Amino acid sequence: MILNQEEALAVARDPFHTALDPSDILLTGQAAIVTGAGGGIGQGIALGLAKFGADVAVLDIDPERAERTAASITELGRETLVLPVDVMDSAGVTAAVEQTAVHFGHLDILVNNAGGVNGRLFLEQSERSWRRHIDINLVSMLAATHAAAPLMKESGSGSIVNVTSIEGFRAAPMYAVYAACKAGMINFTMTMALELSEHQIRINAIAPDQTITPGLRGNRAGPVDPSSWPERVADGPNGTRHAIPLGREGVVEDCAATAVFLCSPMGAYITGMTINVDGGTNAARGWTGTPTDGWTLHH
Repeated sequence: MILNQEEALAVARDPFHTALDPSDILLTGQAAIVTGAGGGIGQGIALGLAKFGADVAVLDIDPERAERTAASITELGRETLVLPVDVMDSAGVTAAVEQTAVHFGHLDILVNNAGGVNGRLFLEQSERSWRRHIDINLVSMLAATHAAAPLMKESGSGSIVNVTSIEGFRAAPMYAVYAACKAGMINFTMTMALELSEHQIRINAIAPDQTITPGLRGNRAGPVDPSSWPERVADGPNGTRHAIPLGREGVVEDCAATAVFLCSPMGAYITGMTINVDGGTNAARGWTGTPTDGWTLHH
């Protein structure tokens, strides 16, 4: 439901409030870019956007993974474009964004998903490692947004979704630089919501926590073998039913659903927000347990 001020007043005056329509969740005719779309959350979001009607450019450092995602998008009946690019190459990112706009004729959606992390105590982490974390997680988002926003401005609107993490909200021992980058993404999202608002470009973020992906299950470098993924124990002090309020780990479709909503007309009045897609772990803030077993606060 995309409205200007006059249209909003007309809707408000409607006693039956009939402006909302189920079709408002669709992304038909929109062109999207998803970075890091070759696997994991990025792949889930790319396919989610395509299922709801968007044509999707697949950006990934691994051409084979990008082609597999693109093939799935084609099977959904949507147009796609494969652009192998290392998001730490800002010039390459800019060129890919511009190529996408030329290919589809416009650009409506950008999802900054690509990122990476390597757990290590900060005092044991080299400067080279700091800079790699900053480049892949933070600078890549800056470069893609800097390239995409002017193209969206030309079209008169657009939606940007940044995939951050709940580590951007809390202390993250072993992941200090990564968490600092994710916190930066959250602040950048709020700031750009103001700077881009006059162009009707909305920018939001999603913050996942424990989400089942090949990388999280030990297939970071491939090949992906779901049968080898270890099960997470449901019960016990560290089990999913105690550690995660909703009782299960996330799946990439949880992130995709949120991204689709934010990019669709359903989310037309939302900007500058970060939505936690975490099963309630950020809200728990150290509380574990269940309503039946009781809750414990870990200090």
